[in-house]
Amino acid sequence: MMWWRNTELGELAPLAGSLFHTCPLIPGCNSLAPLLGIWYNEQKRQKGYLLMKKWFVWPVLLAGVLCACGAQPTGQSAVTLPMNTERPVVADLPADEAGPTPEPTPAAETTLTAADLTLEEKVGQLFIIRPDSLDLTLPQEQIDDAKADGVTELTDAMRDALQKYPVGGVCQFGKNIVDPEQITAFNAALQEASDIPLFISVDEEGGAVARLANKDTFDLPRYESAAAVGAEGADAACAMGQTIGGYLRTYGFNMDFAPDADVNTNPDNPIIGTRAFSSDAAEAADCAAAMARGLAGEGILPTFKHFPGHGDTAEDSHTGLAYSYRTVEELTACELLPFEAAAEVGPRAVMVGHIVVPELTGDLPATLCADAIALMPDAENTLIVTDSLAMGAITDSYTPGEAAVQALQAGCDVLLMPDGLADAYDAVLAAVQNGTLSEDRLDRSVNKILRMKAQFCA
Repeated sequence: MMWWRNTELGELAPLAGSLFHTCPLIPGCNSLAPLLGIWYNEQKRQKGYLLMKKWFVWPVLLAGVLCACGAQPTGQSAVTLPMNTERPVVADLPADEAGPTPEPTPAAETTLTAADLTLEEKVGQLFIIRPDSLDLTLPQEQIDDAKADGVTELTDAMRDALQKYPVGGVCQFGKNIVDPEQITAFNAALQEASDIPLFISVDEEGGAVARLANKDTFDLPRYESAAAVGAEGADAACAMGQTIGGYLRTYGFNMDFAPDADVNTNPDNPIIGTRAFSSDAAEAADCAAAMARGLAGEGILPTFKHFPGHGDTAEDSHTGLAYSYRTVEELTACELLPFEAAAEVGPRAVMVGHIVVPELTGDLPATLCADAIALMPDAENTLIVTDSLAMGAITDSYTPGEAAVQALQAGCDVLLMPDGLADAYDAVLAAVQNGTLSEDRLDRSVNKILRMKAQFCA
């Protein structure tokens, strides 16, 4: 999909030069190779580097077509355009800049980095939003309301909004999904409209939380619950991940907010319950990791949730803060085990819940607490995502801008569905410009995001 989005212009310039060099239709074209290289090096230093790719690629392709049509057979191999046709596999995520350097892969060689983006683009990459947020005429109440009408296609006004707020991804909800044809076209249109590949995500856990499978317009396998699958063991959980990942990829998704990695230890929990694989920490860990492997094997980025554990709470964070009165030692022995297992899976994201652990976080939700994020296993190689910032647990006490900035200060990488995109975006941009957030801190998260996209958004 859109291979050139993940291809450096520096690779295209010599390619074009090679094509022109061998072209029998245009005399003297071999002299264009060095000129293209000079042109590329100059243009890369200018703003608009990413947009430039859109119109530079077409002359390259045209040259290739002309040359291929007019070339005489020779003993030389044909020039092949650099396309990433391999599905991502579960493998260790490349370490941050300070860590050991892994062996290069085709994806890594063509990955964008923070250095290629403008400040505005970097800030945009931090956000995954509801697609409704791209319709700037909609009130936030309608955007957040699951029962209200949702946007189901991309309009020109939404395309303009995506240029103004170059977000890193969207999350589709039931109200945005009509049938297979509609969601496939909608997701494709979103990708086409974005200069940088998007995370296109969904909550497809299996069981009660399944935005696609639970719609009658889809003929998809339905699961009773994660708990029912967990009772069958890790192999069943892996098979569920493969099944869900397979159909999500078919419809244009590349990220799933699953598996639920909570340990269901509180029978009075109003929100987790059978969404968890087990009340036994070891079994929950095995099954969550197995489902994640199944998803990743099908090209879907898995997201373990809800760190540091929502299973022992008695509150619903959609409406207010949830509380866990575990000690750090108790968390380590139980709730954190699935997240330890996550660190062994390979590329993954982890969603942080709006959960107060008084001994660890004081009065803060884990989402906004650096001490909580510091407990994340292998945090440097984990894409750390907030739970929805439009939940009551956040909106009751924080403005969209305050929540966004504090979540980044705490160590989160992705800001999920702020309660007001413009306010949150502007606040983060201002925080970087005034030094509240350093650009180095911003770049660390952006580079994580882009590395994941190289593997799952190709």
